[in-house]
Amino acid sequence: MVTLTDDGASVRACWEGSGGPAAGLLRYVYDPGEAQLESPRPYFHPVRTLGGNLVSLYRPHDHVWHKGIAWSLPNVGPENFWGGPTYLRGCGYRQLPNNGRIRHDRFGPPVQQLPGQRPPAHGTARITEELTWITGQGAIWFTEQRRIGVRVLADAGAWVLSFETTMRNVSGQAITIGSPTTEGRPSAGYGGLFWRGPRSFTGGRVITPDGEGGDEYMGWRGPWLAFAGRHDGPGGASTVLMADSPGNFSYPSQWFVRSQPYACLCPAPFFSEEHTVGGGEALTLGYLVAIADGGLGQAECRSLAGRLSAHDVPAGRAAAR
Repeated sequence: MVTLTDDGASVRACWEGSGGPAAGLLRYVYDPGEAQLESPRPYFHPVRTLGGNLVSLYRPHDHVWHKGIAWSLPNVGPENFWGGPTYLRGCGYRQLPNNGRIRHDRFGPPVQQLPGQRPPAHGTARITEELTWITGQGAIWFTEQRRIGVRVLADAGAWVLSFETTMRNVSGQAITIGSPTTEGRPSAGYGGLFWRGPRSFTGGRVITPDGEGGDEYMGWRGPWLAFAGRHDGPGGASTVLMADSPGNFSYPSQWFVRSQPYACLCPAPFFSEEHTVGGGEALTLGYLVAIADGGLGQAECRSLAGRLSAHDVPAGRAAAR
């Protein structure tokens, strides 16, 4: 059984297996209280496997705006909801007074386990959240509703984080979302549900339905992508697998992935093409993240991806009015 507890600034998810102690799976920090330069926004950290291995990194010194797993967008019109400097065509990166923030407003329904709303076999704990996107100058551009779920696949040594967002443009004008690549920087199409891995994962394996490798999969397009890395200390391994929703406008997504100089992974819907959300329109995108003990191979990742089912997160849709 997965249980959720709220301490007033974050939600913790724990799994109580049969006969064993409760395992802490993640902490979702919805009130970070960080510097405006880092584009304060909710994030998941620490994120751990069922076996207790840490698979996320928070505020690394090279990019202090990287926050475990977080919904982060660097090029939202002229605004930055990623953190740090903004890439400008012909100028490179510049630190501008445009770092926005994503404010948590409320949970609804209240944080709780909701076993009656899903078949007991699924065991999914769910929350919904309402948020507001505020620019560096204080203007409200989007309201957002998130749907987050946690489900354990004990027989696979894994658990699943589901994440769906609906962002409604309330700015009164069309807003175009892109990436540093759409601004002219090659192979820098980051933006979306971004994961930063532990430093020990540097040089790890990138696994796709097409094969295994490393940074050559930057910009690759496909339904899922995984990253397997090693841990310091006992020297074990873990795997993070992300899957795109077939209902997303960008499906199958291009992927932003690196194994050098650090481990990171992101299904990037705005990698190489901008997407415009009209005034009053909404954009819905959904993703699944599987966290597994062990350094999985391609066949094992394919099997795990097949276990991710539609009830984990509703299919995304390009726009809703």
